[in-house]
Amino acid sequence: MTFKALMVEKTDDGTQAAVTDLTLEDLPEGEVTVAVEYSTVNYKDGLCIGPGGGLVRTYPHVPGIDFAGTVETSSDDRYTPGDKVVLTGWRVGEAHWGGYAQKARVKADWLVPLPEGLTTRQAMAVGTAGFTAMLAVQALEDQGLTAGPVLVTGAAGGVGSVAVALLSAMGREVAAVTGRPEQADYLTGLGASRIVPREDLNETLKRPLESETWGGCVDAVGGPMLARVLGQMEYGASVAAVGLAGGAALPATVIPFLLRGVNLLGIDSVMQPYENRVRAWAKLAEVLPMEKLEAMVVPATLGDLPGLGVDILKGQVRGRVVVDVNG
Repeated sequence: MTFKALMVEKTDDGTQAAVTDLTLEDLPEGEVTVAVEYSTVNYKDGLCIGPGGGLVRTYPHVPGIDFAGTVETSSDDRYTPGDKVVLTGWRVGEAHWGGYAQKARVKADWLVPLPEGLTTRQAMAVGTAGFTAMLAVQALEDQGLTAGPVLVTGAAGGVGSVAVALLSAMGREVAAVTGRPEQADYLTGLGASRIVPREDLNETLKRPLESETWGGCVDAVGGPMLARVLGQMEYGASVAAVGLAGGAALPATVIPFLLRGVNLLGIDSVMQPYENRVRAWAKLAEVLPMEKLEAMVVPATLGDLPGLGVDILKGQVRGRVVVDVNG
């Protein structure tokens, strides 16, 4: 029996991605075989699909850093055929074949049972980006959010969009940062009560401390913007940093940490302990408003992926691209 997959091959000119036929014998080793139903498109997927190959370790390769589907076979007692499961992280789609195929075989430890109340499509509307957003919001809650509005940078992207919707659903006032005025209606529809132009936070840091403005921040940008935001946090407030789109350098000082007790929380969704993953997915199923989730979804198929991989690297993809691998 054959099934469809997006395969990235190494060529003399770089890499080439195309939909091809595979068999179960082609799949890598693992305790659980899953009939994949949906995956997503993230920035890392663009790097894996793109001409340079990006994060891919070995070729040929099936990208897709997350997926949701139904267990077909399992040698691990935790999963039986028919179970609905979701997978994010663990270098799937980078070092191990991922979700851009109608079948996947992975280690049982990498999976999480799909929580009650979420379909596989909804789980991938959340996807790695939404899962990361939930980890960031959980980290802010664990530290104790202060009274002011919560800032979300990179708000129109995958992580930012879900963070805005989550925080709004939890009753927080949300300020959304974007460089595109045309995204204002989209962000207010997700629950943002205020739109902050990106240029307001892109100026070079002039003073290590500015007026106390934000009670928390989910930062999906990093770089100079993060440095600027640190100086605007309320006393004891926290910033959960999840992305490096603005660069890995942090042109800041220690003053916000020393004089205002600001906390900088690093969020990595790749190798989260099982308990953290279960907690995050359960909270997502409980809190995230599904009508707002649907507003973020851009549907796609395997055949759309080569072009979408290029678009996401150019910053031209808004919201959550959900890939129906059987469509």
